Amino acid sequence: MASGVVTIEPVTTHAQVRSFIMFPFELYRSDPNWVPPLINERFKHFDPKRNPFYEYASTQLYLAKRDGKLVGTIAAIDNPKHQEVWGENIGFWGEFETINDNEVSSALFDAARAWLRSRGREVMRGPMNMNINEEIGLLIEGYDGPPVLMMTYNPPYYQDLIERYGFAKAKDVYAFKIDLDYLGPHMENLPAQVMGAAAIAESRYHVRIRHLNPKEFDKEVELIKPIYRKAWQANWGALPMTDAEFGVLAENLKTMADWDVTYLAFIDDEPIGAFIAVPDFCQVALHLGGRLLPFGWINYLRYKPRIKGMRVLIMGVLEEHRLKGVEALFYREGFKQALSKGIEWGEMSWILEDNYKVMRGVEKVGGKKYRSYRLYDLPVGA
Repeated sequence: MASGVVTIEPVTTHAQVRSFIMFPFELYRSDPNWVPPLINERFKHFDPKRNPFYEYASTQLYLAKRDGKLVGTIAAIDNPKHQEVWGENIGFWGEFETINDNEVSSALFDAARAWLRSRGREVMRGPMNMNINEEIGLLIEGYDGPPVLMMTYNPPYYQDLIERYGFAKAKDVYAFKIDLDYLGPHMENLPAQVMGAAAIAESRYHVRIRHLNPKEFDKEVELIKPIYRKAWQANWGALPMTDAEFGVLAENLKTMADWDVTYLAFIDDEPIGAFIAVPDFCQVALHLGGRLLPFGWINYLRYKPRIKGMRVLIMGVLEEHRLKGVEALFYREGFKQALSKGIEWGEMSWILEDNYKVMRGVEKVGGKKYRSYRLYDLPVGA
């Protein structure tokens, strides 16, 4: 039995932020599948001066301690934009990490719940780190390997702790895995239906695609913005990115993107779709210990050529052009390029559990659901 009372501390100092950031390094020390985040990126994530999310939202971080030892963390998140867009009086929670102890997890949820109640929220939803355009959901199925870039990871016992507190499922999202080697070196095993749809996109609708140009990247981002905002605006919980948030995404893409596996689609001169895949740098981050300096670069350069997977981070087509085979064209060309670069598999994620059209399309090219993530709701109460 654990001894000592669990105490909750609101994070107010730089030292507490560091403790918050470093706690997972201790919690997951013996877990071979946990991927250490870059510590300096974590500090940016929680810094209101460097993370544009804080321009319209606010958070309160909490530490849970027992006998002076840190045993858990959580963030309470108030994002007024969600109510503006969806008309739901909902607050959020995330950055949840804890030892396997119901008393600790309950104390953390109590703290987040009280803070959200004080801000007039009626429901708390999570986990969300920190909003729907970042990492979301609790891993509930598929613990057999490291997470893919920008996807969550957690121990199986989190699900029990969350559901024992009273949270109920709000929505599941899925990750699909595609064995690219199966398609064959010349894409001969890509289904005829997909190849036919791609050909129709080109011949009947005159769709043309090209790679993003890194030398004109700022201009390319301006073409992607309206596609990103319109293509996903009807999806459950979707929120439009601000220009400042797009700026952060663009800087990350500049660093991570493989330009050979990025595309813009056009009809005439109108941009109608975007496809952006990124190498799964989690396969490198596993070996960096959270730091690029002073010696992390050595491991980065050593392991980067060994990356064998990619994540399709963005694939969107404007609604009025979705039955013209554009997605099939993206699949045909994107997978062909990935195979030529030695990529063996791809992850399509995340996909809403009721987005049947997208799931059927992924399944047509050989994708199989292999991981599930869950978001939970709980009334905040009086």
